[in-house]
Amino acid sequence: MMVQGRRLEAADILRIRQLIAENPTWSRRRLSETLAEEWGWRNATGQLKDMAARTLMLKLDARGLIQLPPRRRLPSNRMAQGRVPRQAWDTTAVTGMLQQLGPLTVQEISGDADKRRRFAAALVEFHYLGYRGTVGENAQYTVTDGSGRLLACLLFGAPAWQCRSRDEFIGWSPVHRLRHLCCIANNTRFLILPFVRVPHLASWILGQTLRRLSKDWERKYGHPILLAETFVERERFAGTSYKAANWIRLGSTTGRSRQDRRHTLQVPVKDVYVYPLYHRFRQELSA
Repeated sequence: MMVQGRRLEAADILRIRQLIAENPTWSRRRLSETLAEEWGWRNATGQLKDMAARTLMLKLDARGLIQLPPRRRLPSNRMAQGRVPRQAWDTTAVTGMLQQLGPLTVQEISGDADKRRRFAAALVEFHYLGYRGTVGENAQYTVTDGSGRLLACLLFGAPAWQCRSRDEFIGWSPVHRLRHLCCIANNTRFLILPFVRVPHLASWILGQTLRRLSKDWERKYGHPILLAETFVERERFAGTSYKAANWIRLGSTTGRSRQDRRHTLQVPVKDVYVYPLYHRFRQELSA
C-alpha cells in the first residue's frame, strides 16, 4: 500500500508492530524518530523526516493495522486557539502609483521569529481564510516599504495531491506525480493589507516572489520548485493579479473537497492557475 508517499510492504507493517511491542514505554515521538532513522527517511538537506513517519503511523493506526501507545499530551495549535499576539497596525492609507512607493523589500522570513509573528498576525486578522500555521515545506514572504512597514504577505506550501487540469497540463503519470510532487509549490495565501491600495502592486509582488522562489526553496530544503500553482475562489475573486503576472489559467475545480469521500460535501469552485519556473518543467516532472 501507499501511505504518506511511501510504499509499504507487509514486512514494514510487521516491523512497526515489533517496534511498538518491544518498547512499550516509548512515546509516539520516539517511535517515529526511530522508524525514520531505520528507514533512512530524510529530506534533501539530510533532516530526519520524523513528522512524516509519525503521520504515517497515525494513518496505519486509524486503519487498525497497528496500535500506537496513548498520546501523552494533546497537540497545541496556538493559532487555532486565537493565541497569535495581536499587532498594532499603521492604518494610514497607502495609495498612489507603484513607482511612488519608493524601494520595496521582498523577503523570505521563515527564519526570523519576530517577522513570522507579524506575518501570522496579519493573516489571522486580515485574510478571509485566516491562518493556522504551516505544516511541511513552505516559504513565507513579506513585502515592506522603506520604513519597514508591512504591506503584503505571501505563503507557499504543499501542492494539491491531485488536480485533474494541472496533472493533464503536466502530462505526468501517477508514479511520476508521487516522485516529483514536492517540486510544485502552492500559493496558499496572498494578502495585501486592506489599507494598501496601489494599482499593479499585486502583480509586481507575484513577479518578484516567483523570481526567487525556487532558489529560496532549494536553499531551505535542498530541492528546487519547477511549477507554482494556486486556486482562486471564483465567487470572490477574478484572478486579475495572477493573469497580469502571466499565470496560466487551466480550468476550475469541481466544487468537491478531497475529504468528500461520499460526494456530498460542496465547497467553493476555484479557478486553477499555474506558473512554470523552469522551461523544461514537463520533462523534469515526468522523469
